[in-house]
Amino acid sequence: MSVFLGIDIGTTAIKIGVIQDNQVLYASESMLQTYGDAVVKYQKGHELLMTLKEAILTIPIIFRQQIETIAFSTAMHSLMPDNEYQQIFLWSDFQAAEAIEAFKKTDQAKQFYTISGTPIHAMSPFAKILALRNGYPENIHWYGIKELVLRYFTGKALIDYSTASATGLFDIHKKRWSNEILAYLKIEETQLGELADPTQLFEILPEICQVFDFKSSVKVMAGASDGVLAAYASFYRTGRSASLTIGTSAAVRQVVSDVRLNYGKQNFCYYLNEHYYVCGAPSNNGGCVLNWAAEQFERESLDFFVSLPDILAQTEVGAKNLRFWPFLNGERAPYWSNDITGGFQELTLQHRKNDMIRSIIEGLLLNIARLVELVAPNEELSISGGFFQTAVLGELASDIFGTTCYYAVENEPIFGLYYLLEQPKLPRENAKQIFSVNRANHDKYQEISKKYFYEIDQLLAQK
Repeated sequence: MSVFLGIDIGTTAIKIGVIQDNQVLYASESMLQTYGDAVVKYQKGHELLMTLKEAILTIPIIFRQQIETIAFSTAMHSLMPDNEYQQIFLWSDFQAAEAIEAFKKTDQAKQFYTISGTPIHAMSPFAKILALRNGYPENIHWYGIKELVLRYFTGKALIDYSTASATGLFDIHKKRWSNEILAYLKIEETQLGELADPTQLFEILPEICQVFDFKSSVKVMAGASDGVLAAYASFYRTGRSASLTIGTSAAVRQVVSDVRLNYGKQNFCYYLNEHYYVCGAPSNNGGCVLNWAAEQFERESLDFFVSLPDILAQTEVGAKNLRFWPFLNGERAPYWSNDITGGFQELTLQHRKNDMIRSIIEGLLLNIARLVELVAPNEELSISGGFFQTAVLGELASDIFGTTCYYAVENEPIFGLYYLLEQPKLPRENAKQIFSVNRANHDKYQEISKKYFYEIDQLLAQK
């Protein structure tokens, strides 16, 4: 059987998976360094490639020499002006916040959303180019993580349709760079990556084969974006079209067969392949909020996560009426605002540390519950991401969402790459953990949710 190497380059880590006959032979994770401040967030292209090289070299040589295909999953919304600095601005970079708020008031905002399927927000490469273009030469190439790594392996700055469709520059209907959007930005198609179908295969550079002891016959598959692949992996194994991933950030996704857009709600809709698109809604505030809480309430983060089952068992639903707005990192859906902030509401002397911790988790999940209602109402969810490695959080999520949640490690981008290429015949995956709804708790959360974000909803509605 052929050996497959899947590489998932996220915003915090590079994950490696060597797969043969549906079984993982080897897996690893290497952390990435992010630089910047509250506004600027970037990684260094040279460092990313070095980390990637080191990660591949850790794969036992016996496996490396058997690899037939290498495929890439990369984070969405990255933008790298291709100069000597190779700064990769991430989705969380908000240098474009002011420029995109002004753009929202133009006639082109709705038109460009309808063309691209990408929400009008500072996260997108469209917004970043709009804000940053005057600081770079007119003819500079605007690439991202996918173009960087595929150029390293193939010599060509390639980008797949899926990753391109999250740039805000791609016509999702015609599968090409949008003439209208590029004309607005005053850039040429030649300044962007060369488009490729996600399953398209390319020759690898001979010198790369020598570095990694690959066979000269190895092929490189363009791949897709991480969020789309996570949704597809879940769909392929379970048949459930709706999924939720909570990692550093969070997203609810639905695998669909046609383009579905709503300018008012600003859902995203990204290309996967000729049969499927992935629609959904993202939140900036996922595991990053929980990690923040761990840093504030415990000396050791591990102690915080170990104690969560006891904390939730010892506190009541609703945390004694304490509310927490989880918008510590601004927010995408449902607000699409970089100015929104978070914090405790109705905090009193009766509240203790454990009440505060519970309210942080409840606020985080109640916000995501609104995205579930927007994208996949009344549907069972496949869930994935580091957040759910603490099982009690899966139980709480099920109670708040009011739907059964299924957790399985196979709901990951590397498996999405493998299924996209190989299309293996597999039995429906039995989830490792199934979280059923406690109806009494759900009813309480339904009541709590009615006014949980009332004040901030009203304030933003007035703007």
